[in-house]
Amino acid sequence: MALPKIDLPIYELRLPSNDKIVKFRPFTVKEEKILLTAQEAKDSTQMMNAVNQIVNNCLIDFDAEDLAVFDLEYILINLRSKSVDNEIKFEIEDPDTKEKIKLSMEISNVKVIKDERHVNRIKIDDTYTLFLKYPSISMFKGMLNEEEITTNSSFEILISCMDKLASEDTVYNFKDFSKKEVDDFVESLHSDVVKQMKEFFDTIPKVRHEIPYVNSNGDKKTFVVEGIQSFFI
Repeated sequence: MALPKIDLPIYELRLPSNDKIVKFRPFTVKEEKILLTAQEAKDSTQMMNAVNQIVNNCLIDFDAEDLAVFDLEYILINLRSKSVDNEIKFEIEDPDTKEKIKLSMEISNVKVIKDERHVNRIKIDDTYTLFLKYPSISMFKGMLNEEEITTNSSFEILISCMDKLASEDTVYNFKDFSKKEVDDFVESLHSDVVKQMKEFFDTIPKVRHEIPYVNSNGDKKTFVVEGIQSFFI
């Protein structure tokens, strides 16, 4: 007689980037093992691969590769909340006193922070508007695999964020054109457009949480939880 299959609860979550509803199940022992292995490795690429695999395993009919990075982080912390506990207890070292500080964080309090300057469209001229999309986890994995992050590789990610070019009666999807055609188009742009593209990238929403504490000197400090690596605490 085969062992029974345990039914897991299904939860819904609204993605911060586009308000779409995704469904997910909680961690199982399989995902816990992946998480622990990545924690012990303390390697950025391995952590990112682990997050990608865990979220892909737990999402229902949705591919994590296409998610914006901050969507992926947001799903991860909600997975942690539903799978283990809403409270994370951990220890940090104060940079000034070198003492160990015990902190805790309620996952339900962690939010996606949105910069007021952030926009995903750039007016190129009186005819055309450039629409940008959020970088996915696969883009960042490509950067982490490089031995050195160069200005050129960072610029390649900026270019990969270009989604479409639109006028009143025509839409050009960049995915339909060759890399050379896209590169030639970018080289024809005014420097102010490229500056606005960089601002889009610099002001992308992020999962961020601040935890205040006081060290033994009586100094008020703040520990910031941000980015995928921070959620491996």
